[in-house]
Order: sequence, then C-alpha cells, then structure tokens
Amino acid sequence: MRISLRLDGDCVRAFHVALLERLAALGDVVPSVDIRPAAGRIPRSAAALFQLETAIHGLSHDGLGKRVPLSTLAPYRTQSSASPDLVIDLCGDVMLEGMRVWRVTYDGASGEAALLALILAGRTPLARIEENGIAIAAGRLGTEYGGIALASFQDMLARTASLIIAALSGAAKSVPDLPEPPQAGSPPPMPSAGKLGVRAGKALARRIVQKIYHLCYNAPHWKVGWRQTKGRDLFDLRAHPASGWQELPDDGSRFYADPFPIVHQGQLTLFVEDYIHRLGRAIISAVPFGPAGPLGRPEPVLDLPYHLSYPFVFERDGEVWMVPESCANGTVDLYRATAFPGGWVKEATLLSGIIASDATLVEHGGAWWLFATVRDGGGTIRDGGGAFSDALHLWSAPDFRGPWTPHPNNPVLIDIASARPAGRMVKRGNDLLRPVQDCRRSYGAALGIARISHLDLIGMEQVVETILNPGALWNGRKLHTLNEAGGFEFIDGSAIAPRWKRRVRD
Repeated sequence: MRISLRLDGDCVRAFHVALLERLAALGDVVPSVDIRPAAGRIPRSAAALFQLETAIHGLSHDGLGKRVPLSTLAPYRTQSSASPDLVIDLCGDVMLEGMRVWRVTYDGASGEAALLALILAGRTPLARIEENGIAIAAGRLGTEYGGIALASFQDMLARTASLIIAALSGAAKSVPDLPEPPQAGSPPPMPSAGKLGVRAGKALARRIVQKIYHLCYNAPHWKVGWRQTKGRDLFDLRAHPASGWQELPDDGSRFYADPFPIVHQGQLTLFVEDYIHRLGRAIISAVPFGPAGPLGRPEPVLDLPYHLSYPFVFERDGEVWMVPESCANGTVDLYRATAFPGGWVKEATLLSGIIASDATLVEHGGAWWLFATVRDGGGTIRDGGGAFSDALHLWSAPDFRGPWTPHPNNPVLIDIASARPAGRMVKRGNDLLRPVQDCRRSYGAALGIARISHLDLIGMEQVVETILNPGALWNGRKLHTLNEAGGFEFIDGSAIAPRWKRRVRD
C-alpha cells in the first residue's frame, strides 16, 4: 500500500519522522511525503513559549515537537511514479479528485495550529480521521501535563499517530458519549503574540509559585475515603452518599491512595499505595478493618526498588493474588501471598517492556481479560510518548497466569475521559460495570461509571453512564478510584499536607 503523508515542509517535526517510521514498520506500507508549504503553521511567538517552557519545566529538547531539518525526510521524499493508494492529510488542504484522502482534524479544524489553540484554550481535543467528511476513527486526546503547552502538544501528537496507525489496522475507533453537554463552539483562534507573551510570563510566575508551594507542602498528597454501604454502593446510588465519607488517617509524611479491599478467611483487609514523600516513591501497605473501621494503620507488605501503586488484589484457587502497578519497572507482574496479608512472592511476569497503568483483570465470556492504559503508540518503553491515561489496551488469556495475548485492535479506545481503569469491574446481573478515570481536567480529577456493552476479540464498547466529581460530600480536589468488599466501599482523592506538620515514622 502506497501512502503519502501531507505535511508542511517549512515546519518538519520529530513527530512526522516518528509517524513515517511507524508507517514503514507496518510491513505492507510504502510511505512517501508531500512537503509543500502549508497554512495553519504555529506562529513564532508560540515557538518562543515552547522554548521558555522547556527551560522552566525541564522538558526534553528531543520531544516529538522538536523541529528537525528537511533532510531528515530524505528516505521518504521520493514519490512513486504511480499515484498513492491513500493520502493522510495533516494540513487540511489536499483537494485531489479520484483519490482516497484521510484528513486529520481537531474539533473539526486541521493543522497543528488548530491543535495548539485548543490546548491553550483548555479544551479536550476530539481528534478525527475523516474520509469524505465521514469519521472512520476518533479519540479524545489528553495529557497529564495540563497548563504546559509543549508537553500537552507532544502528548497529543503522539496519540494522533496512535489513532492513524489504529485506523490503518482496520480497527474502527469511536469515543463514548458522556453524561454531560459536549464542548460548545467552534475551534478557538490562535492567541496573538502579545497574549502568548502574557501566557509565557504567567507560566514562569506559576512555576515559581509551584516551587514555593512544594517547599511548604508535600504535593501531591492523596487521601482514602471509606464508608459502610448498608446495601447500596455507588454503582446503585450514582451519587455521593448523604452520609459522606470517613478518611483513612495518615501522618503527613506519606499518603494513601488506590484503595483495594478484599475479604479473606472472613477478615476484611484494605491494601493501599503507601507513598513516602521522603523517598519519592510508594510501597504497598495493608490494614485490617473491623465493623467500625480500620484496626490500626497500614503496614508495609510489598516494598521493591521502584514505585508501586494500584494493588489489584483478588482470590482464586484458594490463594490471594496481586497485580500491582509497576510501570516504573516496565512490567506487569503477578504476586501470590504466602503469609497473608504479606509474604508476597512473584509468580509470573504477565507483560514486559511496556508502560502500562492500572492493570485490571476480569473473567468474562469464558476468558480472562486484562485492561490497562499504555503510554505510547507502540506499547514499549523504547518508543515513548503520549499520555498515560488516554489509550486503553486489552489482553486476553485462558488463565489469569497467562499467557496473555494482545487484542488485535489495540488500542481499543482512545479517550482521556474514560480509558484509564479506576478499580475492579463488577457484575450486576448480565451487566459488566467498569469504573473509569475522567482525566479531562487533570489526572484522576473525576470518576466515571461505564457499562461494557461489548467485549470480545473483535473489540470493546462501553457507555459512560455517570460521572462523579468531588464536592461537599467529598471535599478532595480529585476523585480517582472506587472499590468495595465486605460491606465497605472505598474511594480516594487529593488533599493538602503541610510539611511542618508531618511526623516522620519511617
């Protein structure tokens, strides 16, 4: 298949080279480039903003937004004598009759300036690949670096490449509707040079304030909330309970997050991410619960040289198992408890060479499924790029120990509002309900409840039915995880912990 990539030859970026390399790696694709100058280019004032952000935020100089010499495209510049089978138009100006053209748009507008304008306006871009005005693939693009234009721009370029590659694989992508009004209005214009200069000044001031804030507070600082369900959980209520939530106390030197409860041999035990501010990483700790709440404080049960979180625990074959998030190690590993709640021994590496977040397992339709968001389009540490929370990948296996096979249509969903797992899936009758993270405003900002309407080797479809936000009944600034067991329900969110009030216990 001969594919021509239409890009602006006066502004070649590392993104274009990476996309061409991924196209060539498909095996049956011969890519070439159309490098005529194009309108819709990012103004020089925005480039100055990028340079300032790189300096004050310590960003890499070699990201996907980096401009590269035109000569970098030399391996792809020779056009075939025959017309291409497909043109991928990144500029929005290809008008060729009798030829297949895929146009890439962001909220309906083409070009990198349109994408950046949406980022600067605080919008969540809806990327679409259109053929003759009909969307053949779409995704809500996201980032964990809201407020940093260059980092957001690069994450969304990376995910644009993911969407293009997915569309070429024949996997039709769509994004679920959300239970709230969509973003209104036409795409915003690019701010003037003066406004971008003001933004750059504010970015520098904000960075200074952040530095002062981090000197005074342990940030970020999360907290765990718990309550007794009395027969009605959030999957039933679809709102915060009138009684509110009680908090799992911490001493300020650490925070607790990602609560996963389990009942084993009649005892409810809560596992949490135990983040130690002094170390800058987390371990897994556990605390037993009685009828009135926690019996003591969480104590360490799994400590490794790298960051651990999201302790997905479950019981099977008379044993208790755990799949903690270990993307810092580039693996998804399975552990077994030999002296519950401790004594964890590694039984298997389920996935390796991958930056996978919040691996969540479920048995459904006669198979085991593993859900996780993957940071980059290729799924490996080497490729890099993209957000941690907007690309959902699936794997299936005959047994939870594996072997795990990637879904042929990965990523099955590109959506910053509903891709990332937020806890165990639950079955209600014939329905499979899935907690999801809504990261449009920021990482872990809100919690969604989605109903999976289709899950097999063809694909996965879900309907987001509810979005829960922090508020008067949960006054953290975020709402991030949902799990329950033994008549108790747990959530988590963010808090503030002054450094001078902490009591070091480790």
